[in-house]
Amino acid sequence: MNAVLHVRAQTELATIYEISKILTSSLDVGKTCREALNVLANNMGYRRCMIITDSEDKADLHLLAAAGLSPEEYDAGHYRPGEGIIGKVYTSGMPAVVQDLAAEPFFLNRTGALDSVDGERIALVGMPIRIAKTVVGVITIDRVSGSHGSGGFNEDVRLLTMVASLVGQALALQRTVVEERNQLISETRRLRQELKGRFRLDNVIGVSKRMQDVFAEVHQAGPSRSTVLLRGESGTGKEVIARALHNLSPRKDAPFVKVNCAALTESLLESELFGHEKGSFTGAVGERKGRFEMADKGTLFLDEIGDISPAFQAKLLRVLQEREFERVGGTRSIKVDVRLVFATNRNLEKMVAAGEFRADLYYRINVVSLFLPPLRERREDIPPLIAFFMDRYNQENGRDLKVTSEALKVLVNCYWPGNVRELENCIERTATMARGEAITEVHFPCQTSRCLTQTLHNVDKDDAVAPIKAVSGVFEVSVPVPEMPHRSNAAAPARQFGDDMPDGEKERLIWAMERSGWVQAKAARLLNITPRQMGYALQKFDIEVRRF
Repeated sequence: MNAVLHVRAQTELATIYEISKILTSSLDVGKTCREALNVLANNMGYRRCMIITDSEDKADLHLLAAAGLSPEEYDAGHYRPGEGIIGKVYTSGMPAVVQDLAAEPFFLNRTGALDSVDGERIALVGMPIRIAKTVVGVITIDRVSGSHGSGGFNEDVRLLTMVASLVGQALALQRTVVEERNQLISETRRLRQELKGRFRLDNVIGVSKRMQDVFAEVHQAGPSRSTVLLRGESGTGKEVIARALHNLSPRKDAPFVKVNCAALTESLLESELFGHEKGSFTGAVGERKGRFEMADKGTLFLDEIGDISPAFQAKLLRVLQEREFERVGGTRSIKVDVRLVFATNRNLEKMVAAGEFRADLYYRINVVSLFLPPLRERREDIPPLIAFFMDRYNQENGRDLKVTSEALKVLVNCYWPGNVRELENCIERTATMARGEAITEVHFPCQTSRCLTQTLHNVDKDDAVAPIKAVSGVFEVSVPVPEMPHRSNAAAPARQFGDDMPDGEKERLIWAMERSGWVQAKAARLLNITPRQMGYALQKFDIEVRRF
């Protein structure tokens, strides 16, 4: 007898050791508990082993892991607190030993423990699983009653008490990690929500990621003294970004002075920037401060810097190096403390390579480069921009115009080569000419081939001298159908004009658009439908139209 007890004790010790190693090997408690129950069942000869845990709201109990159950039996392992033997162990926090399940009225046999037992008495031992003093689940084993000899149930209770303690520790660790992870995710989400749109600039609309990145860079560069070069197409808002850099700097209370270098000749630009002395040239009846002096302690914004002449580039380079200059016709050196912001829509790198722009000046002005994306690459900003322009127009003109969803779709899908400036002009022009209280898609000139930008970007070289005629108050260029279609839709094969009209409806739409240079009104005439029907058909088949 002592030998048998010694063997069981050794088996229990080995089982506990193996289970402890398994439960600490991973945070996937479902996997580790399943492996632990397999070891428990194999080493101790149990028919079935189950670990049942509660839900987050404590409303029900479900199987976390099991050994000896089929998939169908596993899926049936759902209980409620206080229901059956498992539910009572969970609610009471007391272990339970049932020597004959068939004679136990509280036993539910939900997972089929009494199926196919061949008349044998099946016993069950259930033990609560605790985290600290709180019951979070139940571990159960069932075996043939009497198979472990006399006193076997006490040994089972002792063994399950140790296993339940190990499982409780594993569950506590897993739940702590999950809770901390959820808190981290929640905090990250909250911070992201707070940071979303955190980088705002006065008079600049930008909710897209591209513009939020620009705003972040502006906030980073604004407080410094570094020279900034703003890059981007015309109309992307370089001047408002320059003013934002000034407002974010310690110089915000000092002057912000701007000069468009492309609008002045070399001699005028020199006088404009550096000033002149009395009598330095004809008409110089008095001395005059230049923009550098006017911007002292503040910010000087030089727009279109890529358009200055090579001779003036050399003069500007000296000023940037020495931070001093002489007025036109003067000999006295004047020192200034100016933060410089430059802007250009030209490719300075190509100009340097071609010898059109001084490399040393390029390196002087290209200290911090900020690239402003074109409007077509940040279409998420178009709706808020439209809302901003409409609010301003309504306030200035005492109207209450709205933009319909169909009209908004037209504007979002436009190409906008003139960027924000073109969008602003389009909104103002359309709102001025619109009748009623809402702007619809039919109000836009592009829907009837009267958009000036569309005309400019579809005109061929031979059509550059085409006559201009006025149509309903809007100027239109008479452009003949080009010889070759524009291939702006990469998915559509280019068709020769001699090809027959295809059979499919979508193919006919693409064919007509290609033959018409992607002008909807012309394509509609080819298909003998109205421009509005053409627009609906393009939307129906999701045909991307390259708008200008």
